[in-house]
Amino acid sequence: MENHRHVVDVEAVPEGSAGGAGNAPAPAPAGGRALPLGVYLLAFSLFAMGSAEFLLAGVLPAVAADIDVSLAAAGGLITAFAVGVVIGGPPFAVVSLRWPRRTALVLTQVIFAACVAAGLVIGSYPALLVTRFAAGLAYAGFFAIAATTAVSLVTPDRAARASGVVVSGLSLAMILGGPAGTLIGYHVGWAGGFWLVVALTLVAALAVAVAMPRTAGGPEPSVRRELRTLRRPRLWLVFAATLLSTASYMITFNYLAELLDRVTGIPDAWIALVLMLFGVGAYLGLAIGGRVSDRWPHHALVAGAAGIAVCSALIAVLARHALAVVPLVLLLGVAGFVLNPAIYGRVFTIASDAPTLAGASVVSAFQLGISLVPLPAGLALNAGASVTSVAWIGAVLAVLTIPVALAERAAGRPRPAAAARPS
Repeated sequence: MENHRHVVDVEAVPEGSAGGAGNAPAPAPAGGRALPLGVYLLAFSLFAMGSAEFLLAGVLPAVAADIDVSLAAAGGLITAFAVGVVIGGPPFAVVSLRWPRRTALVLTQVIFAACVAAGLVIGSYPALLVTRFAAGLAYAGFFAIAATTAVSLVTPDRAARASGVVVSGLSLAMILGGPAGTLIGYHVGWAGGFWLVVALTLVAALAVAVAMPRTAGGPEPSVRRELRTLRRPRLWLVFAATLLSTASYMITFNYLAELLDRVTGIPDAWIALVLMLFGVGAYLGLAIGGRVSDRWPHHALVAGAAGIAVCSALIAVLARHALAVVPLVLLLGVAGFVLNPAIYGRVFTIASDAPTLAGASVVSAFQLGISLVPLPAGLALNAGASVTSVAWIGAVLAVLTIPVALAERAAGRPRPAAAARPS
């Protein structure tokens, strides 16, 4: 089914329904190379908001000391945000189904900034816990609507590329936002980085309100149709691939600092720079995946999963050799994110007639893959296994992603007509 020209999905509806007819102005011509400004505004917005997700881990000891709680309790603030992201997208997608998308985007940005600011002003642990959870809900709502909006701004043959650009905001948050906020926090106090997040989010909200093309809800948007779309088995195969692939690279990344310190023996001063290489690789992977996935989405999915498996296994085997591990961290980022545009492309192709709830659900699957990482890693480490075992778990999860992606591809092939019986 995949070849050098755009292939219409067997479950797709007539042209004009993708993303909801009437949800956006006419997309740019397919021949144009540049994506619309709105796509880049969404990427910047995701960078501003996503920085809050990576910032807290870097200043967690300072937060725990300032609000007088244990480090484990302070870690609950990370969990609260993650839970909000997991459960926030689909309900908001349903509630905002008939809203103009620009309104939904700006509203979630303002609520997110208000929640972060409220937690900083009140400053108590319960307040931070509640506001982090609420900020996660708003962040999930924005992420879900942003992905759908980006696809509606372009022609179908550039949907994966547009999704990749939007998600690249998240990788930039990983590369720049989190580390820069942490650096600011150590110089002016841990709250300084979060105030910067508030400011950037409000700037992004203003830019979206002013410069984002005016959009409106689709004709007769239907919650029933959105829910009916979620019954398609192929969507759940994509959700499963999202969860497995995300967990496969994040489980290695989350314990990479420990591995670099205890096994590889890299000096503490250099570990942060090595971790940034993962973010650089993620940005490169999104750029490559965005270009490839519109034509060959399943090739990108399988190649990305295979790359994660190989890189994870090599990190485990060569963990004592810095000259091998450092470039492998970069390549793990490339492989991990090269398949993300393909994931979004598949979701918006399969659910082209009702994409909002499906788009929100894939965001939840992405965050769930991140949130479940501590479970298998904790089981292995508590059983006495070396930290390199975590990379092996990542390799196994990546291998499991491949048959899921291939099953989704097989399910999308039209069934051949039954052979005529001989008379």
